[in-house]
Amino acid sequence: MQITESLIKDFYQEQFGKEPQHVIKAPGRVNLIGEHTDYNDGFVMPLAIDRAIWIAMETTGHEKTTSLTSYDYKDTQTFQLASFKKNKGWIEYVKGVAWALQEEGCQLRGFSGVMAGDVPRGAGLSSSAALEVVTAKAFSLASDFPFKAKEMALLSQKAENKWIGVNCGIMDQMISAIGKKGHAMLLDCRSLETELVPIPEGLAVVILDTGTRRGLAGSEYNARRDACEKAAEIFGVKALRDVTLQQFQARENELDDLCRRRARHVISENTRTLEAKEAMLAGDAKRLGQLMNESHESLKIDYEVSCQTLDQMVEAARSHDACLGARMTGAGFGGCAVAIVPTDAAADFAKQTEEKYSQVAKDKPSVYVCQASDGAGNL
Repeated sequence: MQITESLIKDFYQEQFGKEPQHVIKAPGRVNLIGEHTDYNDGFVMPLAIDRAIWIAMETTGHEKTTSLTSYDYKDTQTFQLASFKKNKGWIEYVKGVAWALQEEGCQLRGFSGVMAGDVPRGAGLSSSAALEVVTAKAFSLASDFPFKAKEMALLSQKAENKWIGVNCGIMDQMISAIGKKGHAMLLDCRSLETELVPIPEGLAVVILDTGTRRGLAGSEYNARRDACEKAAEIFGVKALRDVTLQQFQARENELDDLCRRRARHVISENTRTLEAKEAMLAGDAKRLGQLMNESHESLKIDYEVSCQTLDQMVEAARSHDACLGARMTGAGFGGCAVAIVPTDAAADFAKQTEEKYSQVAKDKPSVYVCQASDGAGNL
């Protein structure tokens, strides 16, 4: 179910018997191209989607108490800002952001409110980052400090890294904080420089949820990071971002087969992402689609993070005449793919792709046409 402003306000009214002081939201994201490049100091091209985590809230008279009721979990959690510990559950993302903000020296005041979201959990669309960023926005309103998007994104990432214990890159929180309607965002994961890139006119981005939830175990993720770091060390650079395709091809025989394939994906993916920016600026949707197709094959063969259901979804998408390109998106091993098609063909594409995937896979898919949306903000 898609969350609306009226729904979150009605839920707040049910809980508190009055109108909320603030209604805020932060979006999930889909990554158009640039996968597994973020922790190699590389380039990514996400866009904020029209699915988000919402909070309706008011500042509380108990300045050191934060209380939040989840519409999705049918659960209320409360903690004291002066003293709280790690536990389990959805509230840890809220507590983690509070911890990161206080570590930075922010003097926090509590808030009370309700939360609801329509970003599918575990699908690679960054529901956790959306929750972290909207929490940072809530604390900025309650505590009366400015919401500086890049700073808040970094602190949200710190919460996920250090409090939750997931060693994610910065992409998810950054696009949730600073996305812009109608645009993707080229992010340099080393310098954190961003460039907003317009989605070519007449082009629809379609999210293809396989219905499976990603199973990228920590050991698999860490093994790929280790292989990339080993390759970078052999090349004598800080990260694979610093190796060109030409340099790689000249010295690839120095790497074992596994490191060679992992490095080839990262290095070629960085090149594809920069080329995708140029294609988008030129309005060349056909070239963008070709690059997305190449990205999927690289993720499947060299990085080995695709899976049967993702490949089936991509094949179903590509079988439609209007499909310009399709690839898995996110960490891999389940979750979503993303495709681009002309806007006037998007509805038929979504229907046919869902039907074709359902014929070969046991999981129930969800397919919807996505609008590039603004980042975190007040309504």
